[in-house]
Amino acid sequence: MKRLIASFLTALSLAAHAQAPQPPEIAARNYVLVDLTTNKTLAERDADAPQDPASLTKLMTAYVVFGALRDKKLTLEQPLAVSKRAWDERKGDPSLMFIDTTMTPKVDELLRGLIIQSGNDAAVALAEGVGGSVEGFVQLMNRQAQAWGLKNTEFRNVSGMSEPGHRSSARDIATVAAHIIKDFPEYYAYYSQRDYTFNKIRQDNRNLLLRRDPTVDGMKTGYTEAAGYCLVSSANRDFPNGKRRLLSVVMGTSSKEARASESQKLLNWGYTAFDAVKVFDAGKAIATVPVWKGEAREAKLGAADAIYVAVPRGDGAKLQTQVERTDPLVAPLNKGQRVGTLRVTTTAGAPVAEVPLIVQEAVPQAGLFGRAFDSLRLWIK
Repeated sequence: MKRLIASFLTALSLAAHAQAPQPPEIAARNYVLVDLTTNKTLAERDADAPQDPASLTKLMTAYVVFGALRDKKLTLEQPLAVSKRAWDERKGDPSLMFIDTTMTPKVDELLRGLIIQSGNDAAVALAEGVGGSVEGFVQLMNRQAQAWGLKNTEFRNVSGMSEPGHRSSARDIATVAAHIIKDFPEYYAYYSQRDYTFNKIRQDNRNLLLRRDPTVDGMKTGYTEAAGYCLVSSANRDFPNGKRRLLSVVMGTSSKEARASESQKLLNWGYTAFDAVKVFDAGKAIATVPVWKGEAREAKLGAADAIYVAVPRGDGAKLQTQVERTDPLVAPLNKGQRVGTLRVTTTAGAPVAEVPLIVQEAVPQAGLFGRAFDSLRLWIK
């Protein structure tokens, strides 16, 4: 699954299908629309251009905190001190959750302040609580970005305030957002909360789509003068063959309203212009192939998850599949070991998707006599 997340944004090109639907005109400097169900990029413009990411930075801030929770380095109920540095975030009239040095808010409260209220002070308090210092936490953010291969991202702070060298791209931001959704579903609900009250101060989530589209359940807004108005939005809609999640990133729009309306336009187009087609169910054997020198003579190959592909609406019946595998397949084989690829194409041969094929059940090595016999058979073959 993690390999699929890491590569989904670059694995396929819109040019792969000669009749690919053309996206609507989007009034944004940069954008990308990704079908997370099929791991396919549906539309993009300058998606790899480094930009000021503004508060979209806080997606990575939250991801690192979620990782610390997973690793039991802290708990949601754990109180954290508020340093003078966090308090000093009030300078310049930024986004805040309004904590001060007399408070010890819980991690859960700070996460809500970070995600719902986009609090720069919450970002600093969490960074110091997890990383020991803001600088130490930024190193963790950059280390994670490097692990995912984000070549157009470099973090210099945890809040997204404009700073020389602080940059990311629409595609890289989409990768961070996709990891949050897939790696930490238990915390994703923070992103759908419409408002939050802390210290008797109520603030609305700035993601206008949470109130306009019932299928939108996240994720994050951002604004600086250099970045313009930015929005990462994710929607999960029901279809006859199951739910389908799309993720859009728009950067450099002209207003709060524009980032919402352009994101909505992208999401609606993606759902209407493309179908998500289930090619194989999860756990289903896609191919049964011979095995040499093993206790079993055959191995079942399949995919780690159900296989969905995105195709222009109406093209689902025109798909073909082809299995490419290691031959000869020699034991021992471990469960989950990759031994081939399933290629999905149109009838004209245009590529639609490539999915790793893995061994579904381990095949131990045969005894000495069995191995010797199969060695002879292979030599004759």
